Amino acid sequence: MPPMEAAEDVVIVGAGLAGLAVALGLHRKGVRSLVLESSPSLRASGFAFTTWTNAFRALDALGVGDKIRRQHQQAQALRVMASSTGEIVQEVDLTQQGKRGPNEIRCVRRDLLLQALEEELPRGAIRYSSRIVSIEEEDGNGDKVLQLTDGSVIRAKVLVGCDGVNSVVAKWLGLATPSYSGRSAARGFARYPDGHGFEPKFLQFVGHGFRSGMLPCNDTDIYWFFTWTPSENDKGVDESAAKMKQFVLAKLRGSNKVPAEALAAIDRSEMSDVLAAPLRFRSPLSLATASIARGSACVAGDALHPMTPDLGQGGCSALEDGVVLARCLGDALLPPPAGSGSGSGRGKEDRVQAALREYAWIRRWRSVELVATSYTVGFVQQSDSAVVSFLRDRLLSGVLARRLLKMADYDCGTLESY
Repeated sequence: MPPMEAAEDVVIVGAGLAGLAVALGLHRKGVRSLVLESSPSLRASGFAFTTWTNAFRALDALGVGDKIRRQHQQAQALRVMASSTGEIVQEVDLTQQGKRGPNEIRCVRRDLLLQALEEELPRGAIRYSSRIVSIEEEDGNGDKVLQLTDGSVIRAKVLVGCDGVNSVVAKWLGLATPSYSGRSAARGFARYPDGHGFEPKFLQFVGHGFRSGMLPCNDTDIYWFFTWTPSENDKGVDESAAKMKQFVLAKLRGSNKVPAEALAAIDRSEMSDVLAAPLRFRSPLSLATASIARGSACVAGDALHPMTPDLGQGGCSALEDGVVLARCLGDALLPPPAGSGSGSGRGKEDRVQAALREYAWIRRWRSVELVATSYTVGFVQQSDSAVVSFLRDRLLSGVLARRLLKMADYDCGTLESY
């Protein structure tokens, strides 16, 4: 029996932040797409993420910003503490005015954001339990032939890879394999049904060889992370949630001055299925020349620019990608003005390829800057060098904090052409 075969104009691989943002942006433009998700339902790994001003501009462009605002409280300040002394080495007002308007930072639950994006899509826009086995390109028309694990085949006029750091589409395009940063991260989520009592502040604890942070999502939920450089003595810490929590607590308690309420939040939290994830990034040098787009295929989100979490911009930049790509691609796929002479199949193909080249040009250098800055900030903040630690605690913390705000003061634009 021959395999089932279907044809789609736009296929998006991955129903994460980037994939759903692209799909919703195209939907707003009047363009249909199909999202292939390998999991049986939406995945919200990592619990939450810090959503900076640039991300809210993207969410507003997609029409879901106010819904997310109603569900999450705004952070008022970033407080950086030296875990060895308990000293507040820097406190920055997160509501201060930026060059493009007021700053806005909230810790957003991934499940609520993914649901908000999914709810705005038409029924059937996401096909779950659909994993790609192979990608082939047909000669002549450039269609991408996608073979799925269930034996079905999909022919796509346009292929968008939003399938994460291990992207099949990125590999097919020839992008460099992401590099291991030498660091790992654990994440947790604490629930307080009767209210947690934490101030709406982003707390960061910087110690020798590790960095930890904590931020309320709302009145009942606290999200935290812990990044460190693993050693030979750390083997087995990710065998269970209990072992991982005790490892994190031991590191923080060993620094003596981490507030008791912060330790209590970690102690009572739940952890994700992936207890400790190696932090990977795509080399900025390779990104400068990478095939972000080729023909009628491209990548976005972590498939394009995996980065360390030190700027909190991984998810935010994925939303930026979604808006920019939907704007460029949507305009190319919409019927051209009457009498323009570009309505033929070849004309449409040319418009699509030009649109993806424009997207790649817009996103390439933004991605390079984010990846490079994030890696550098992480190196400084997590260094166990006595000299770097002294300079960080005394001089660099303010510079790094301001850098976070500067990188977030970015506007990806709306879904309309300029």
